[in-house]
Order: sequence, then C-alpha cells, then structure tokens
Amino acid sequence: MATTRLYESWTWNIGLPEPFDKSAHKHSSTDKSKYNNSTTVATFHGPVLRALMEYMEMDTTISSSMSNSAIGTQNDQIMSEFHSRTGQIHVVVFNKKTGSFRAGCFADPTSNATIYKLADKGCTGSALFFTLIPEAMKDEEFKENYDTLLKCKEAGFSDMATAEKSAFILCDNFYRRIENAKNLGDSGIKLAAFRTGNIPLLTEMNLKNGNYSPTSVLFGTFEILTATPRTKASVVTDKKDLVGKYKFSERTLSTAEQLLIPTLEDWYVIPPEVVTICSHAKATTTSAQPMRNFMMRGPAGTGKTEAAKAIAAGLGLPYLSYTCSANTEIYDFLGQMLPENEKDHTKVKEYPTFMDLQMDPSSAYEKLTGTYREDVSEDEVYQKLLEVMDADAKADASKESTGQRFRYVETPLIEAIRKGYVIEIQEPTVISNPGVLVGLNALLDRCASITLTTGEVIRRHPDTVVIITTNNNYAGCRDMNQSVISRMNLVFDMDTPDVATLTERAMGITGCTDRSTVSLMASTVMDVNEHCKESMITDGSCGVRELISWVQSYMVSGNALESAKYTILSSASADPECREEILNTCLEQKFVA
Repeated sequence: MATTRLYESWTWNIGLPEPFDKSAHKHSSTDKSKYNNSTTVATFHGPVLRALMEYMEMDTTISSSMSNSAIGTQNDQIMSEFHSRTGQIHVVVFNKKTGSFRAGCFADPTSNATIYKLADKGCTGSALFFTLIPEAMKDEEFKENYDTLLKCKEAGFSDMATAEKSAFILCDNFYRRIENAKNLGDSGIKLAAFRTGNIPLLTEMNLKNGNYSPTSVLFGTFEILTATPRTKASVVTDKKDLVGKYKFSERTLSTAEQLLIPTLEDWYVIPPEVVTICSHAKATTTSAQPMRNFMMRGPAGTGKTEAAKAIAAGLGLPYLSYTCSANTEIYDFLGQMLPENEKDHTKVKEYPTFMDLQMDPSSAYEKLTGTYREDVSEDEVYQKLLEVMDADAKADASKESTGQRFRYVETPLIEAIRKGYVIEIQEPTVISNPGVLVGLNALLDRCASITLTTGEVIRRHPDTVVIITTNNNYAGCRDMNQSVISRMNLVFDMDTPDVATLTERAMGITGCTDRSTVSLMASTVMDVNEHCKESMITDGSCGVRELISWVQSYMVSGNALESAKYTILSSASADPECREEILNTCLEQKFVA
C-alpha cells in the first residue's frame, strides 16, 4: 500500500503517453533504480511519464520550447504552470522545507482558481510530479536518465529500447525516493501528508501579492504567476509625521483628556490605512457632511485596535473603547439607570476647598466642570462652586422624595459622543441580536442625536469619530447589518502584517533581541495561518498575539519548537490531528534543531 496519495492503486491504471502507450512491456525486472533494493520490478507510471514528457517539451537545453507550461523557483518554493490534457492550467507551488503542495485549477489565465482534487476521475497528479522534477534532478541517477530520455525524444524515439530503459529507471527512481523518503536521507523527496485528495488552494490574496511569483524562471513563460510582489503603500515610519498632525481645530483639552490621547511606541509601524482615515477626517471637516465613521475588518492580530489608537493620536483626540459581547444590548451602549446601594447613598461628593480656589483656581474649575481654564479667576470659580452645590442639593432632594435613589451610568460611547472623542466599537459582529447595533444608526446619521434613558437628548459632538473594528470569518461572528455598513464613510479590509513588521512588533513588545529567530517565528506564524485557511481549520487563531506569547515562552525556555506546542499550536486548533498536521507541515523542519 502506498504511503502517499500520489501512488494510490488507481494511479497505476492511468493510460501512458506516447510513445510508451505502445510499449510491449509495462514492467521491468532489470531496468530498475539503484534505490530499488527489493525483488519488486520497475513499473511505468502514467502521471510521472506525462509529467516528464511535458517537462521535455518545455526544456530548451536542446531545442526550442514546444510547450506553454512553465516552471520556476522563489526561495524554498518551486512553482509551475502545467497545461493539462483537459485544457486547464494546473498551477502548483511546492515548499521544499515543509514538503507541502498548494495548487489550483484555472480555466484560463484570467479565471479564478478551483480546487485541485487528486482522485480517480479527477486530477491525476501529473502537475504535482511536474513541479517535483527540479528537486528530483538533484539525484545523479535521475539526471543521467532524464538526459538520455531527452536525447531519445529529440531523435524521434528511434531507439525505443534505450528510451524504455531510461523511462523505467526514472519512474522507479521517483517512486522509491518518495515512498521511502524517510530512509534515504538527503536523497529522499519528503512530502507532507495530506489527509484528503484536495490540495490546499492557492489564495487569491497571495496570488495578487506575488507571494507565489517566481524570482527565477527555469523554463517557459508564466501566465498566471506573473504578479510581482506588491509594493506596499507608503507608511509613516516616524510617529512625528502623524501625531497631532491632523487636528480638526485647536480646541483646549483638560489635563485628564490629554492623558486619554494614545502615545505610540517607537517600534510601531503606522499602516497606510491610519494616514488615509486621518487625512479624510481632517480634509472634510468644513464640508456639509464630515467623514467621521470608519470601519476596519480583518483577522485577529492585524492591528485594528492599535490602528484605532494611532488614528486618535493623529487627530489629537482622546481615545475610548467599548468591547461587544454576545449579550450586548442597546442599553449597554446608551447607559442605564441603576439603583444606588447604601454605600452610594452615604458617599459625600468632594468639592474644591477655599484653599484650592486661592492657590490653583484653574484646577479647581476643572474639578467642578471638567474643563481646564488657565485664565479663570477666583471669583468665577467661587460662583461656579455655588452653582454646582445648589444643583447637587436639588438633585439629592428629588431623589430623597422618591424613596429609592437611582443614578445614571454613562458608557464610553456616550462620553465620546458628548465630548468629541474617538470611540472604538470592538467586535460588534459577535452580538447575538443583529438589531442592537442598528439602534445606533441615529448617531451615525446626519441628525446625530439620540435619547438617553434619562430622557436627555444628546447631540453628537462634531469632532466625534466612530471606528468599528471587527474580525471576519471567525466562529461566532455574524454578518454586519447593511444599514450600519452603509453609514461608514470608509471601510478597510486589513491585511496580516508582513514578516518584517511582525518581527519588529514582536521584538518591541517582548524585548527579545534574537532577530533571526523572531523573524523565523514570524514567518512560521504566517505559514500556520495560511495553512489553516487552506485546510479549512477554523476552530482557532494564529496571529500577532500568539507570536508574542511564543517569543516570550522561547525567551524563558530557549526551545522554540517546544514553546510552540503551548502557544501557536494550542491556539491554532483544538483538534489533535490538526495540530499534528500543522506541526509536521509548518514547524518541525524549521525548528528541528
């Protein structure tokens, strides 16, 4: 029984390409690979021979190419475009380090990829063998017999005995080196196990980003993998170019409000989305409808909350946040009237003393009003003190007359709406009742007002910026209501940071100075994340937070592979089989030492 799906029993029944379809014998007991140490014979294998014949059609070392196929490399990856007999283009990427395939079937260069399914009456595996040929060529026996077969082909297969001998050895060489890879050391061609015949699909994002584009073309001309690595949009690398540069006005903030303006760490790389939102918000300030509502969607770890804080820093505004849950109701956004307990009842409000009025009238005024005025006089503060004490006394008397005392508890959203802050609403898609967020539409519209539980109607401060951040395609997440999305001025889909950004972020947060290891960890996290997407492993996550935990654990244990088991692996999936698959595919060969 075959150890890989490439050699399942049905694959041996596939017809052979010309001229081997007319060979009198399909087996040979004499023309065998040196790796065949058993008494078994060498056998023609249709998918291997078809891959070899297509490769030779493309090989220009002797004559001009007669094929539309192509093959090339990028770092540790071999990628190919194989034109199948069905008219499709089979695009395959093989990672030599992990032994894993990614593939897609294209009707033409402009179409979208469909699943490459290795199965009887499906894809035969020829494209996979085709992609492995450069790796197989590293073996002297394989290269020697390939060259012999190529010369036979150029001669029109006039010497079929020699051609068949080389073909037998090539088929047997491939078979032994794949099936017995673990016992052949560097001569083996190690393939990662795939549980089904469905090869993980090439993602559209990676295709567009040029992550599969060859940097070295061996033969042929690529039609699909032609994108060059995406040039990232310009980013602000110096926080001085962002912080406070997009203020709407020179409004005076109190000391407490200034403390709510986020500060940016030196290691933080400001994404272009932040600059775009800040510039749009400022540029439209004087328009009839300023842009103040924004949404950022993306997987966990793409830096949505950090981006929201960076926006607040750029606008020079205080930042508040509210995190939604499955049980969030509209009153959780708007605030509630709650009964006071005895402790609340007996609590005495503290007012500024006369000494405070004399020594620091500005701070005393701020304590009473929440606004800091440098030019305020003692008399003004005293009059304000009398006003506040009189209002509090009347409020207390009213509460006493009703028996039960109640107090209104204001939420971060309402505070931000009142005072003109940046408010981030986190994860609204987890709310069980989809109509809850719709209740905020009045605050997102032009009318920008809403009635509180107290009966008070508050109007949205013109400086208030609402930022909705949410994950997508995660368990428990629901689709965002279209009425809410339509009220967003800009909607961004956040990409996972690149390896360099992940490395800088992880080193900055953890203090780890081992750049090479952290960079390898960051690359692995991206591989794990991609593997989970393509294998449809959806019961976990693997992003920046997991990377940071992994780096911290590595700093303690000194063993990256061991630390991975309790950080990124345990977080990526709860399924032991899935974790084992991720370990074998994405980690072991990188961190075997």
